[in-house]
Amino acid sequence: MNEPLIDSEGYPRADIDVYTVRHARHKVICLQNDYKDIMKEIEEGLYKIHAEARQKQAESSTEETPSPTSEDALSRLSPFLVIDKVDEGSPAHTCGLCVQDKILKFGSVMSHNFQNLQNIAAVVQHSKDKPLSVRILRNEKEFNVTLTPKAWSGRGLLGCSFLPIKKT
Repeated sequence: MNEPLIDSEGYPRADIDVYTVRHARHKVICLQNDYKDIMKEIEEGLYKIHAEARQKQAESSTEETPSPTSEDALSRLSPFLVIDKVDEGSPAHTCGLCVQDKILKFGSVMSHNFQNLQNIAAVVQHSKDKPLSVRILRNEKEFNVTLTPKAWSGRGLLGCSFLPIKKT
């Protein structure tokens, strides 16, 4: 694709059909441009779909948030992580997370689909610079917080560490 079509003296190379090569190169470049345009449209569509889903989720969570003392809510969501450390000035500290908070829901991860901390790392990477819904249990009361994983002056994107809670 990138080899010259002329020899060192400036004449067309005799070992290739210059017209056919130029035509093929043109066609490949056009297809690459079409591919880029289509991928850009798909990306914009995905952003739009996810933005709508986040908006619907935000609307439904404000309308259907169960009361913190509800026995039903406590039985549905069980804690699977506990916050071990929160660095001051970190995104976790800014959104209000505290040491010993228990995680009931971290984005799409809950106790029934949590396998290991790699699940949390994947959600954090996917949500970099985007708001992430976290449901916590603090002093037997449930709270919703919005955590935005992002680069800050310390390590990682959150500035906190988790310990898995052993299932019984």
